Amino acid sequence: MTAMLSLSQDHHHHLADLSRELLAKRRLILASNRGPVEYYMAENGAGLQCRRGSGGVVTALSSASQHVEVTWVASAMGEGDRIAAESAQGESLRPPIAGQNLVLRFVVSPRNVYHKYYNVLCNPLLWFLQHYMWNSPYTPNVGAAAYDAWVNGYVPVNEAFARAIVEEAQRDEMAPFVMLHDYHLYLTAGYVRQHLPRAVLQHFIHIPWPAAAYWQLLPSFMRHAICENLCSNDIVGLQSQRDVHNFLHTCESFLEGAEVDYRRRTLWHRGHLTTVNAYPISIDVDGIQRLLRTPRVREHEEKLRRLIREITLMRVDRVEPSKNIVRGFRAFDMFLERYPQFRGRLAFLAFLVPSRTRIRQYRQYMAEVNQIVSVINAKYGDENWQPITTFMENNYPQAIAAMSLYDVLLVNPVIDGMNLVAKEGPVVNRRHGVLILSETVGAYEQLGEYAISVAPADLEGTAQAIYTAITMSKEERRQRAENLRRIVFQEDIITWLCRQFEDLLALA
Repeated sequence: MTAMLSLSQDHHHHLADLSRELLAKRRLILASNRGPVEYYMAENGAGLQCRRGSGGVVTALSSASQHVEVTWVASAMGEGDRIAAESAQGESLRPPIAGQNLVLRFVVSPRNVYHKYYNVLCNPLLWFLQHYMWNSPYTPNVGAAAYDAWVNGYVPVNEAFARAIVEEAQRDEMAPFVMLHDYHLYLTAGYVRQHLPRAVLQHFIHIPWPAAAYWQLLPSFMRHAICENLCSNDIVGLQSQRDVHNFLHTCESFLEGAEVDYRRRTLWHRGHLTTVNAYPISIDVDGIQRLLRTPRVREHEEKLRRLIREITLMRVDRVEPSKNIVRGFRAFDMFLERYPQFRGRLAFLAFLVPSRTRIRQYRQYMAEVNQIVSVINAKYGDENWQPITTFMENNYPQAIAAMSLYDVLLVNPVIDGMNLVAKEGPVVNRRHGVLILSETVGAYEQLGEYAISVAPADLEGTAQAIYTAITMSKEERRQRAENLRRIVFQEDIITWLCRQFEDLLALA
């Protein structure tokens, strides 16, 4: 443990040195749909207040902003953000977040424009496509609403982000580093490049990049615009080597004249060279360990100890179809049928966060999850034992407390860009818990050697994986758990950011 803490300190020192070197002459402008802070009106009459956002990107860039100034461009999401943006009168804000040198600029879109951009085009069209969630003989049905959302939502919001970035950059003599994030801003780099030809542009995509053939479900003008604008970046970052290959092949397939070098992972198009790299995102190891020691988490842990049995299975997911929750429970049903000697000896605790409840497919999937849980509990349970206990709420401290207690953690999505639960679990777990991991998540490239592998549609294989995990020797459990933990410590969120800074510095 002492060696791991020392490693974490080394990562932070390296980030500090890189940040100062990288940004000695050029400013860093980061853009994402959701910003690093959220403004809100306090109920006690204290007026407009702000609180720091959550997530790995916020954590990593917050660490960098302790050493250098970071400018962040983001959508005004709620009413508090809109009020803050209006009060700034088009100027940047400096959120009062202790220890951070952060400049924030909001992009304020008309509500109907933002709705088309986010609720019609980004979610569900792009999100569903990139997670292979369409049933292609029947969906999607790209009609007039999607065309309108592209022209009058996605395009103008991306242009507005580009204008904000350009306006921020024009304050400096040297063109900036610009780091763009995720599927919301696929068109932004092309617009920025037109006005800032000497800027160093990077776009990191957090979600999977599907095979080229799957992109053909979209109209050709959409996929062409996405590929062409992404190739205005100097670096495109993705989660895994599989995503890198798929991205290169997609651009080669849809961009006339594109020259792709798969060995060097480069793409030459219209006189511009783009390097495509894998930067597997990770977790804030230090932050999670601090959270684990807080009274709130310890209180949750004490309550949850009353629910665990001789063997405790667990899963932690947002309730969405790509997480494959229903198949996971069906495999558990097969396990209980096949191995009745474990009935009453184990508990399956499922911590499920409702997600995108305005989207019909998500509401339907929630109903399917509840139904399969009811069926399994009725089939095997009695007044003294229920096989599955679900927690339907967004309670991150409770989930962290729970993961310290599992014997088996089931992570079986259909596909995921990374899946950070697979990394959080081994870091906080105290029982040498076994990780069952789908081969189709980004985390598998790093963790697969020390997890039990499953194919997401393989119910029989998943049932057998549960049995293997439960009956594994203590020594093998310990070795696997320690190796998983070591990998995550070595490849934490600070390392993720450092690698990107190193590549940007090499370009500069």
